[in-house]
Amino acid sequence: MKKHECPCAYEYDPEHGDPENNIPAGTPFKDLPDDWVCPKCDSEKDFFEPVD
Repeated sequence: MKKHECPCAYEYDPEHGDPENNIPAGTPFKDLPDDWVCPKCDSEKDFFEPVD
């Protein structure tokens, strides 16, 4: 599963999920809810880019 990075440099790592927003570990980026936003800057998913 790929990590995705926000323009603010926050990196969503599926191995960790986003526990503060009730996203369990193992959740791929594509499976995040449509209304999920960056926990640091509130950017929407569309602004994230995959990281190699």
